[in-house]
Amino acid sequence: MSAAAYLPFLVQAVLALVIVGGVIFASQFLGQRFKPNKIKDTAYECGVQPDGITHTRFSVKFYVTAMLFILFDIEVVFLIPWTFVYRDFLANHIAILAPMLFFLGVLVLGLYYEVKKGALEWEK
Repeated sequence: MSAAAYLPFLVQAVLALVIVGGVIFASQFLGQRFKPNKIKDTAYECGVQPDGITHTRFSVKFYVTAMLFILFDIEVVFLIPWTFVYRDFLANHIAILAPMLFFLGVLVLGLYYEVKKGALEWEK
C-alpha cells in the first residue's frame, strides 16, 4: 500500500489536532480566570435567592436504574447491524439466527433476573 493511501487520514488527524489545540488555546487565552464570587456561584432561580440546599442528593435507585437502562440500550444497539446483514447471511447460507436468539435469550434472562430482584421498582 502506498503512502498516498494514508494521506486522507493524515489530513484528518492534523486537522483534529489543530482544532483541539485551537480550542484549548482559546479557552486559556480568552476564558475567565478563577475569581471566587459567591453571588455568581449560586443557583439562579428566576431572580429569587435559593432557600436551603441547592444540590440535592439522588437515591442510589436512580443510578441503578440509569445503569441498567444504559446496559440494555447498548446491548440492543448490537441488534441493529444484525438487521442490516441478515439477508446477506441467508443468501450465503450462513446460520446467524441461532447466535442472535442466544443473545436475545441472555438479554431476556438478565431482564427477568432484574425484575425478580426488584431492581426496577421505585417504591421499596
